[in-house]
Amino acid sequence: MNNIISKYGTPSGSLIHVGQKKMEKVSISVMDYDADNFTEKTLNKVEECKKFINTSTVTWINVDGVHDAEVMENFGKYFGFHPLLLEDIMNTEQRPKVEDFGDYMYFVLKMLYRNKNDSISAEQVSIILGKDYVISFQERSGDVFDSIRKRIRNKKGRIRNFHADYLMYALIDSIIDHYFVILETVSESVEKLEDEVVKAPTTNTLQLIHRMKRMMMYLRKSVWPLREVINAMHHSESELIDESINVYLRDVYDHTIQVIDTIESYRDMVSGLLDIYLSSISNRMNEVMKVLTIIATIFIPLTFIAGIYGMNFAFMPELQWKWGYFVTLGVMLGVFIGMLLYFKRKKWF
Repeated sequence: MNNIISKYGTPSGSLIHVGQKKMEKVSISVMDYDADNFTEKTLNKVEECKKFINTSTVTWINVDGVHDAEVMENFGKYFGFHPLLLEDIMNTEQRPKVEDFGDYMYFVLKMLYRNKNDSISAEQVSIILGKDYVISFQERSGDVFDSIRKRIRNKKGRIRNFHADYLMYALIDSIIDHYFVILETVSESVEKLEDEVVKAPTTNTLQLIHRMKRMMMYLRKSVWPLREVINAMHHSESELIDESINVYLRDVYDHTIQVIDTIESYRDMVSGLLDIYLSSISNRMNEVMKVLTIIATIFIPLTFIAGIYGMNFAFMPELQWKWGYFVTLGVMLGVFIGMLLYFKRKKWF
């Protein structure tokens, strides 16, 4: 249940969960490593994390579930985190941002998922970077970090040879790289919708366009602030981020700009689809009106002739003529054919 209403009026730093509760029990896992050693454990209590801190190794603590105020309070107690930071972790309605608290830095990002009904949902991921540790808070189990876990377990790549700041970069890079997977599926949906709009738009097509527009707005809201976040990280003077990491952060920044540009392109395309839909409906209506107008125009003179000879005057010369009926039909047929030829010559049909 969303508790954002009950949060109004509470003191700053109040640990109230805002958002949907996505799992019953908080799960804590830890990966501790250096170039030669590796340890992976599942912990039951927050205080068990403390023994991995202030060592020569790099520690990654992952927390699934941010709804438990007691767990958040214990993290603040054992790690010295500011109450406002803990409040932000439990408030899953945050926009992407970065905050420097001196001894540690706090990052908020949105991890995107594609649902079975082709909609997109976002999960808030909070990342805390310390001197020798990284703590990630997720709303539920399951993420896009499996490749990082495999690299750490199997000692692949350079991650085991770097410090905590590289691990932080790797987590953020995985989240942003997954955006391209989401955008690929969005591209397919936009192309499919574009074909439908051009060929055979229906009332259901209009609903799909509006749903796609809402999706683009949702993506833009989730991704657009990342530009400021990555740029702030790149220009940060914090001792927690080594200068050697800047080249990787520039690469992440480039990916972020590419994602934002892609979203903006799709957003413009979807807006254009609405105009195409309205034009298609208008053109279809114009075609219908043109056919009806041609039919009405053809039958106006025929109706006129039929109306003339439908009058019941006693002294109409043609009424007593033997061939009058056939001549009248012939004239009407001639008018019909003549008008068809004229319309065809004008390319009206």
